[in-house]
Order: sequence, then C-alpha cells, then structure tokens
Amino acid sequence: MPDWDESTDVLVAGSGAGGVTGAYTAAREGLDVVLVEATDKFGGTTAYSAGGGMWFPANPVLLRAGTDDTVEDALEYYTAVVGDRTPRDLQETYVRSGAPLVEYLESDELLKFHLLPWPDYYGKAPKARADGMRHMAAKPLRVSAAPDLRELVRGPLDVDRLGRAVPGDYFVGGRALIARFLTAIARYPNASTRLGTALTELVIDDGTVVGAVVQTDSGRRAIRTRRGVLLAAGGFERNDEMRARYGVPGSSRDTMGPWGNRGLAHLAAMAVGADVDLMDQAWWSPGLTHPDGSSAFALWFTGGIFVDDHGRRFVNESAAYDRLGRAVLAAVDDGSVTLPFWMVYDDRDDNGGVPPVQATNVSMVAPQAYVDAGLWSTADTLEELAGQIGVPPKNLVDTVSRFNEFVRLGVDADFGRGDEPYDRAFSGGTPPLYPIERPPFHAAAFGVSDLGTKGGLRTDTAARVLDAADNVIPGLYAAGNTMAAPSGTTYPGGGNPIGTSMVFSHLAVRDMAKGSTHE
Repeated sequence: MPDWDESTDVLVAGSGAGGVTGAYTAAREGLDVVLVEATDKFGGTTAYSAGGGMWFPANPVLLRAGTDDTVEDALEYYTAVVGDRTPRDLQETYVRSGAPLVEYLESDELLKFHLLPWPDYYGKAPKARADGMRHMAAKPLRVSAAPDLRELVRGPLDVDRLGRAVPGDYFVGGRALIARFLTAIARYPNASTRLGTALTELVIDDGTVVGAVVQTDSGRRAIRTRRGVLLAAGGFERNDEMRARYGVPGSSRDTMGPWGNRGLAHLAAMAVGADVDLMDQAWWSPGLTHPDGSSAFALWFTGGIFVDDHGRRFVNESAAYDRLGRAVLAAVDDGSVTLPFWMVYDDRDDNGGVPPVQATNVSMVAPQAYVDAGLWSTADTLEELAGQIGVPPKNLVDTVSRFNEFVRLGVDADFGRGDEPYDRAFSGGTPPLYPIERPPFHAAAFGVSDLGTKGGLRTDTAARVLDAADNVIPGLYAAGNTMAAPSGTTYPGGGNPIGTSMVFSHLAVRDMAKGSTHE
C-alpha cells in the first residue's frame, strides 16, 4: 500500500459526458467524489461534439415532444442492429436505462434538455425511427451563467485545431452538456474537480481496487477510495502504439479525440487483471483531408461521388458516417482503395473547387492551401481530372455517366443512395442525387477519421469491470470509451457514444452508493 495523500468515497477519471455524470451522481447521492481530468480542459471528446446528442428512447423530453415511441420498440431496433457481438443484457441495460436517467437529471433545474431530431442509422432495421425522436441534447447555456467555465471547457474543435477564439456567448452542443454538469457539481461541497491530473495506476488490496495513483504537475498523489474508482477517461485513439498493438486502422493524427485520450486508464486496469474486448474497433467516419495532413470527420455531402483506385464508385456516399467509414476500410482491406481516396464533383454551384461538404467539423482553411498541398484538383474534362488523381480516364467517365443516369431516374441502382431516411436527412427528404455534368470538374482528397476508439474493459450491467474469468474486480468500474461498447461493431444512432457513457457512469455510482465501504 502507498502512503495515501487523501481519501474519498469515489474517484472518477475523465471529464467527458460519462465522467461528469458519474461525479454529479456521486455528489448528489451524498458521496465524497474527486473527478480528475488528465488535460488542461474539461469535457473530453464530448466537448468537441457540435450536437452533443444522446440516444435515450422514450425519455421524458421526447414524450413531451409527442413521440409515440416505446422502449420495447427501441430495444427491438437496437438488438437487431447490434446482434450477438455483445452481451444482450448490456444492450438491454443501455436502452432501458436512458429514460430513467433523464428523469433523474431533469429534477435538477440546472440540467435542461431539448429534442434534437436525428434519424436512426439503420433505417431498414425493424422499428427504426426515421423521425429522429430518440435523440436529444442539452439546451444551450449562456456563458454569462458560468463565466469561469468559458476557458475551462474544451472546444469547439476550431479552437484547438485552428487557434480560433473561444465563443463568448453560449455553450452549445457537447460544451453545453459539460458546462451544465460542471455548474451543477459545483454546488456540492463534497465534490472536487481537478485538471492536469492523470490516473496512471490502480492500487489493489486482496483483489479489491482501493484507490489510484494520479500524476500532476507537482508529482504523484495516491488517493484512497472507500467505494470505488470509475474509469471514464475516453479511448486510446491518441496512442499510436496501442492502435498498432490492437490493430486499430488509421493514426492519432486523424482522430477527433483530444490529446489526453492515450489509454492510460485502460492500461492501469489491465495491469490489475481487467479483461478487454473490441480493442480493434472505433467510431468511424470519412475524413476530409486538410493541408496539415490530417483527415477530419466530415458529413452532410450535398453532391459528388467517391471513387476507388479504378475510378469506380464503391459506396453509398450519403450513408451514416460509421457505416461509410467501415465501407472505406473494407475497400482498403481488399486493395481497391488506397488512402487518400477521392470525391469527384462538378462546378454546379460556382463553388470554385470547394467540395460539397456542409459539415467539416474542423473548418476548411483557404482553398489555395488545399490546392498547393495536392489535395484538391480541377480540370476542364473528366479525362484530365482522372489523370490528375491517378485513376483510369475511361472508368471515371463511365462511372460519372452511369451515376448521372441514376440521377435522371431518381434511383441509385448500385448502392442505394437515398434509400434510407438518414441518406435524405440533409437533402430535404428527397434522394441526395445530384448530377456531375458542369465543368470544370473537381476532386478532393479524403481519408478515414474516427470519433474515438470503442474497445475497452469488459463490464457487467452495473459497469463493474470483469476479469478474463468473468469475475468482478471489486471497486473498479468503467464507462464510455474506456468500456467495451455495448453496441459492438455497429453505431445504431447518433448520441450512442455519449448516451452509453452517461448511462453506465450513472449506474456505476448508484452501485457504489448502495454498497459497503472498503474500510
């Protein structure tokens, strides 16, 4: 045993949606709680989310908005999409626990939510919702209501990636969720939140986790826990060595996770016997390649087609981003696509060569910078464009001609672009089929990005961490991207990562609250 520097009931590692939910629950339930964040800002990947959505079917917010959805319907959808890759009881716990969690949170006047319609990502699965009525977000919060948090909540992405100014009017999206929780937590004298404090080791005594060692700028501190340690510290997407070890495609350069997501909590838990699963998985997306070499999460394409190394289409370009990212990775695996791959589009909107991407997440910089970096090309003919991007000219011409015929007919016979509600979410409800016929023609380079890894510690339905023999490791809990995702190798709908993290963090602390102390 180390010489303890302090003690608390609950220690929470990470300050994304899961971490702040766990810390809030602990404080509200009367437990002493210390939340530690490894970086200099609160919020983790959640704070980068423009929408900050949560997938909580049939919760009070959505019922007030008039949904006729039921938890049973949502469970049928979710389990049909996820299949048997993860334990059914974990899947069911997530789907059933969202609504009670929202009811619990809404009893606090500081935690306010609103409907944010977003269609399910597998529109042909049974009981999928096309109306988006399973998705909600935190209401924006005036910065003036929590001015001390303006510089302490991470994001938006352009602040960290492009050096833009921090917004001074409202916290919105994921930043609003984090700011609201931090404001609520601050009312409790039994809660402490700390930046620049990374959990690096767990302390175990007779098989029970009884505390942790954290690293700060002033050195190491040992924190004794009476109820438990909750690891909600994000994924390991920023750790290239771990990505390589577990076979996660891509690199840390292209992830949307913040720099602190290095897998330290994963490693600490594995060192005391925790078992892991899904370690080769991430939440994927196509990524527009920027002049600095990074490919950043992009969606909402209002034109263009993606082509492979042979100049042929290979995917539904309007599919939900994780499904699209996985299709690109499959094409890379079979050798038909080499990164970067190309979006081909025309000049129908006098766009000056700018690709038809409405949500880049990291804003585009000056167009000439992309041209100078060889990432955007322009030509008077498709044949000439094909030469610039290294694909067979005849194939590209034939591909565009075939696609334009689909546009004329209103049906994509090859890849079903527009067949599902999500495909049509950004095109006014009509199939997102736009011809490529007005010269000059353009091409933009794309890579594969991710919103974080989703492999992590195996847990039970109370978020208690398990060892390889399915035994609970007492005193140790995990949630969010530190936990092996209940959704397995799928992404059922927007708000799944944040929603899952919140649910299992809340359940973890509720389990700690009803248990006995280690002392």
